[in-house]
Amino acid sequence: MPRPCPCFPPAAMGVLDFDSCPPSSPQRPDQELTWSWGHKPRSALDGAGAMAPPPPPPLAASTPLLHGEFGSYPARGLRFALTLTPQALHIQKLRPKPEARPRGGLVLLAEVSGCCILRSRSPSDSAAYFCIYTYPRGRRGSRRRVTRVFQVDGAATYEENRAEAQRWATVLTCLLRGLPLPGDGEITSQLLPRPPRLLLLVNPFGGRGLAWQWCKNHVLPMISEAGLSFNLIQTERQNHARELVQGLSLSEWDGIVTVSGDGLLYEVLNGLLDRPDWEEAVKMPVGILPCGSGNALAGAVNQHGGFEPALGIDLLLNCSLLLCRGGSHPLDLLSVTLASGSRCFSFLSVAWGFVSDVDIQSERFRALGSARFTLSTVLGLATLHTYRGRLSYLPATMEPASPTPAHGLPRAKSELTLAPAPAPPVAHSPLHRSVSDLPLPQPALISPSSPEPLPILSLNGGGPDLAGDWGGAGDAALSPDSLLPSPPGSPKAALLSPITEGSLETPASSELLPPTPDGDPVAIFPGGPLDHLLPPLGTPLPPGWVTLEGDFVLILAISPSHLGADLVAAPHARFDDGLVHLCWVRGGISRAALLRLFLAMERGSHFSLGCPHLCYAAARAFRLEPLTPRGVITVDGEQVEYGPLQAQVHPSLGTLLTGPPGRSGREP
Repeated sequence: MPRPCPCFPPAAMGVLDFDSCPPSSPQRPDQELTWSWGHKPRSALDGAGAMAPPPPPPLAASTPLLHGEFGSYPARGLRFALTLTPQALHIQKLRPKPEARPRGGLVLLAEVSGCCILRSRSPSDSAAYFCIYTYPRGRRGSRRRVTRVFQVDGAATYEENRAEAQRWATVLTCLLRGLPLPGDGEITSQLLPRPPRLLLLVNPFGGRGLAWQWCKNHVLPMISEAGLSFNLIQTERQNHARELVQGLSLSEWDGIVTVSGDGLLYEVLNGLLDRPDWEEAVKMPVGILPCGSGNALAGAVNQHGGFEPALGIDLLLNCSLLLCRGGSHPLDLLSVTLASGSRCFSFLSVAWGFVSDVDIQSERFRALGSARFTLSTVLGLATLHTYRGRLSYLPATMEPASPTPAHGLPRAKSELTLAPAPAPPVAHSPLHRSVSDLPLPQPALISPSSPEPLPILSLNGGGPDLAGDWGGAGDAALSPDSLLPSPPGSPKAALLSPITEGSLETPASSELLPPTPDGDPVAIFPGGPLDHLLPPLGTPLPPGWVTLEGDFVLILAISPSHLGADLVAAPHARFDDGLVHLCWVRGGISRAALLRLFLAMERGSHFSLGCPHLCYAAARAFRLEPLTPRGVITVDGEQVEYGPLQAQVHPSLGTLLTGPPGRSGREP
């Protein structure tokens, strides 16, 4: 017989009395439930104000929150004891034969997308059904969708059973979204705020044209299971997303999520910073669900969430799980000033040389998906080039915990400058049509045990598609029972404003602020923050900068940890460390040594190879001056004009939807 929990009898149901439980081990910082969905206060608790009691202390990972005995569905005479803790749901079979060693009885909350309450269509069935959606890893490491349905039948009436099922669903949802639980054990539906409202932007041509299919088959079902409300728009052309967010009513959304590669998020961030109200607009949380060829930021989000490295659909499912749980993290942005005087913002990287050559050359093989980078790398190694240039950077005041650079970094002996270039006008192309919500196909859902179709479930904030999971031969069909009524401010009760076409007035050229105390003017721009560390491009650099000149195979300036979903270029980097991580490879390296560097980069161990040609520096700003007449420069994988450029880190300027950090506490 299994041993019952010493704090309560096996048949007890409901919220535990924390005072009756044995003391728990101290809570580690990475176990605290401090994240929450979005950046706005929860309306359900706004009325409490200063009268609200202080929040309870954080719970240990093993603290039991709920315990109960439930039946199974489809009905097979099985009974289970469920125990919910802040980290997992423990399931132990009680009947017909108790398990001494439960198999598959641990459901990690990190693998749960959401839950709901179901009701039998049989009028004589007084039970409520508690449904949990999970995505555990299979034997081969890939995630698969598993639905667990438990029969809540401890009371005589459906209303009482539903109240118990709702209590479980409320506590589980609070744990998934990082919402605090009351210390007195009182659990009500008022703990849950309205569903977060997301704007999904999908590039249907991303990932060999599979992005839309992956979105329909994996993303939409999962975020519907989580109870998130969303509107979805397919982009039609380059810079479409940038134009959309310029005219967006941001107050009606809790986040903007791109379902594509890194390029679509680049458009969104730059569109937000193009707005006249950019200071507020850039605070809008943005997220990424990887359905493209280049998924570098998603790889960093995946690592931040504590998951093992993944590619393809596994990476998409990992990032979708993190999105469902909510939680955001400050994101450093890099302002990049080009030779023409125009400026763009980067969340990922600035590359010159081998990396940018491979990136742009791979566009010819886009039909191959992520394999295009492998083919382009092989071609790049076969025709390896070196580039003459000058790299200057402002060293960080405090070096991060990072590998020791293989080469020392010499100080500049003199200030080197280039002649300034005139700044041509910057124009915005208008939208050519209005954008409306994209209707989602919803075929009739048929239950195996019922001749009538199940009700069509709304994908915009409604319940998930579970028709195939409900019931078996001889079992009454189940239908969804809403957890909470739609609050007045939810999208079901109030129409959202249409997404309008935005036209922004952009000055033809940058202006200059009055001289700094050092006597140098500082360039300013109509959108985005002031680059206070940078003099205008072409003027001398202030003291304290380091300048290197020579032949380079590549120069890479990267903000997060990942250069690709499986390339960890700066393993010690974090989203908000306030640094740009400079990596460069000097000329003279052999093709074999360069290949070894990139192979080691898959594990983030390239700095440990001791390659004398590989160098690293942490900086707050840098200037790149190509001295070779021809070449390719990319910003976040997008080709920009070739010529001198400079960039500065703006710490925590943006907000990234990352989900809660992993239990290991690792952050990219």
